[in-house]
Amino acid sequence: MTFEGVDGSGKSTQAERLADWLREQGRTVLLTREPGGTTLGERVRRLLLEGDDMGAWAEAALFAAARAEHVERAIRPALDRGDDVVCDRYLDSSVAYQGIARGLGEERVRELSLIVTGGLLPDRTFLLLVDPGLARDRSLGERDRIEREEDLFMSRVDEAYRSLASHEPERIVPVDGSPAAAEIAEVVREHVRPLL
Repeated sequence: MTFEGVDGSGKSTQAERLADWLREQGRTVLLTREPGGTTLGERVRRLLLEGDDMGAWAEAALFAAARAEHVERAIRPALDRGDDVVCDRYLDSSVAYQGIARGLGEERVRELSLIVTGGLLPDRTFLLLVDPGLARDRSLGERDRIEREEDLFMSRVDEAYRSLASHEPERIVPVDGSPAAAEIAEVVREHVRPLL
């Protein structure tokens, strides 16, 4: 299961809450994030979020490289053991941010991620929908390279996510991200219970 949304939407909080709840149900859970989840992934994360400006394809390729390593070293082994995997961001982030908002092409970026992951898709993706302005206000501390993008870019990302959800309603579950975190967590759990 993955969590998506614009920066500041609350996806990291909800990923942690779901992982905790699954553990309370007696399940073994890998809680992970993208970019990251492996030593290489965390290094790429620093480069992507703290590094210099870069071209859109360089950015997409770095995300794909981190994702390839993440799936090979962390996610697939966990799934092979029968563990649950909860991931803060995955393929849909690249499609929304680089494919659509940066204009590289939705299908081209999706195909790149599908190639490097061997076609691995989440069973469910929870898309936390929050007005991009509110999400920006929620972001605490110093903003990373992508969070510093202009409001228009974040609006394009929000629109991209909404479009993805409308095209894949069987996998992507839109969730109102404006209520209290506990209320959102319960909505997520309602969708997860039938999968257990």
